[in-house]
Amino acid sequence: MNSPVINLIIVLAKHKYALKEGREQLAVVLGLRIPDGWPEFPEAFELPAASVPEPSPWSGYFFVSPRDGAVIGNGGFTGSPRDGEVEIGYEVAPEFRNQGFATAAVWNLLASAFEHADVTAVIAHTLAESNASNAVLTKAGFKFAGEFPNAEVGKVWRWRIAKDALKTPKEIGGT
Repeated sequence: MNSPVINLIIVLAKHKYALKEGREQLAVVLGLRIPDGWPEFPEAFELPAASVPEPSPWSGYFFVSPRDGAVIGNGGFTGSPRDGEVEIGYEVAPEFRNQGFATAAVWNLLASAFEHADVTAVIAHTLAESNASNAVLTKAGFKFAGEFPNAEVGKVWRWRIAKDALKTPKEIGGT
């Protein structure tokens, strides 16, 4: 199966203000369809308390399917690299799950992160249970890096991929 094509559009303050007014307003600003049930994690679009320079490669992104003319999810980086590592997070709208979009999004985020010389590894955290996010990360080449306590959910699993371990989608049987 071919991986779907997605584009990353950096989330700017104007997008956050539009979403605060409503999903319909965000659709107008982006010129894209906004799927039902998205975002599940609106905290990703909270307005910063202080002025943040835009755009930053370590910001959030909309995941866009050109084929569908829709936002299919969002994600990005939890901050700038620290000690060579940067953390990713992502979500895909319910109607676009199980179609390869999450894997395509993770590949895009990895490519973006590893373009920076100071990034030597990318990490991610998931709930401490087998789930779709684990499968996506494993498919992208992440390795399990341990279980850690988490104040919000009890425990989380950490996943990690080093720049020198990154394989292309073709190398692991994708496209």
